[in-house]
Amino acid sequence: MRAMRGITLFVRFLVVLASAAAINARAGEIEVYDANLRATDEGVVLNAEFRFKFPAPLAEAVINGVPLYFVFEFDLSRPRWYWFNEHPASKQMQVKLSYHALSRHYRLSTGLLQQNFATLDEALEVLRRLQNWLVVDRTVSLADATYEAAVRMRLDTTLLPKPFQVSALTNRDWQLESDWKTFTFRPPQQPPAPVESRNPRESPGQ
Repeated sequence: MRAMRGITLFVRFLVVLASAAAINARAGEIEVYDANLRATDEGVVLNAEFRFKFPAPLAEAVINGVPLYFVFEFDLSRPRWYWFNEHPASKQMQVKLSYHALSRHYRLSTGLLQQNFATLDEALEVLRRLQNWLVVDRTVSLADATYEAAVRMRLDTTLLPKPFQVSALTNRDWQLESDWKTFTFRPPQQPPAPVESRNPRESPGQ
């Protein structure tokens, strides 16, 4: 009986240890909670929502003047049994999170666009929501078929200052990234343009 109790306690200990390890492994992960594509006049846009906890070391680095660069990646493909897969669209977008001590505000910027926030939480709320990102231009021709879309988000550690890059190799707080979120998309087909009749019109009085 004592031996059985000892084995039971040992198994429970292993379960607790495994659970703690799993929680630690998820500490730096991003979850792609929702993602969908929508056709517009400009093309196909992506809307996505990401969930993640912002680790304290990252928050401390930002407020001390270290900018963080987040990358959103998108890919659209169509399997073809007779040839290589079709890839009509593959895009990346970089968003920079920074803190400006003089004005005491946080900033998100991508390209020439930028937005200021009074708090880090406000900036992160916007960072977690990707809205109306044009991923397929209207000039790209899509077949009447089912496509596979994929999106992910990650912190680009290669753009960190060298000391932080070293820390990112061993510290999971700096390994903030998501897996690829895949979903299907079938583009809506435009109705055919009306064909103008070429029959000669009758003259009045005929």
